[in-house]
Amino acid sequence: MARKTMPRLGLGTYSEDDRSQWRERVHAALDVGFRHVDTAQVYENEAYVGAGLRDSDVDRADVFLATKTVHHDVPESAEQVPEAIDGCLDRLGVDAVDLLYVHWPSGIYDHETVLSAYDGAYEAGKTRNVGVSNFSTELLDEAMATLDAPLFAHQAEMHPLLLREDLVAHAQEHDYWFVAYSPLGKGAVFDVPEIQEVATKHDATPAQVSLAWLLSHDNVAAVPKASGREHLAQNLAALELELDEADVELIDSIDRRERQIDPSWGPWNW
Repeated sequence: MARKTMPRLGLGTYSEDDRSQWRERVHAALDVGFRHVDTAQVYENEAYVGAGLRDSDVDRADVFLATKTVHHDVPESAEQVPEAIDGCLDRLGVDAVDLLYVHWPSGIYDHETVLSAYDGAYEAGKTRNVGVSNFSTELLDEAMATLDAPLFAHQAEMHPLLLREDLVAHAQEHDYWFVAYSPLGKGAVFDVPEIQEVATKHDATPAQVSLAWLLSHDNVAAVPKASGREHLAQNLAALELELDEADVELIDSIDRRERQIDPSWGPWNW
């Protein structure tokens, strides 16, 4: 099964408020030009994401759709992994996704049992690609050694206040995608002087600068959230913003390291 190219900017869909909003947000994102949508079983919005896809005039084949399953406590046992995968497809209303991630390497996660289920989904055509999320380099090595399917992507938090040099280098060395979630640091990057300086220089927004900085790295993609059509369009325009070497060096020099997503089950807390 051929690996499909992934659009480097996608729509992140995590939220803790009204999940039903994602039907309209996904529809709007596709309307302004996004072709990559990222969700997850535990976001509890897959049904709305799927409805937004069906509402759109954009053909399903033109949208790169990603979801995640096997969280720290969902499902209850590793034997339920195939059932969880089928549940994602059912809620999304699709026969297959373009990318299926293991959400966290914790709780019920056993690499041989879980990844064999992912291989099974890949072989059965239920996912066109297999990925993992929130792994360390050691766990990535273990996953690649276990999977029969090629590792297509690793998703983890990254933004100008949280550089992930080791994870990006690993992705580049082994030629898979590193997908940055919370790429705007939940808004924390907007008030950073270095980001504002580069934004003023390019007549751009701090969000566009942060996204362009991420995309200046080989093998890196990003899935920012946006609540309105204007912000969606602004984020997508980051694809056209080219930072020069001095811009990148200035952002790299920011002397702050702030993780926004820090659950107790994250492997960095083991």
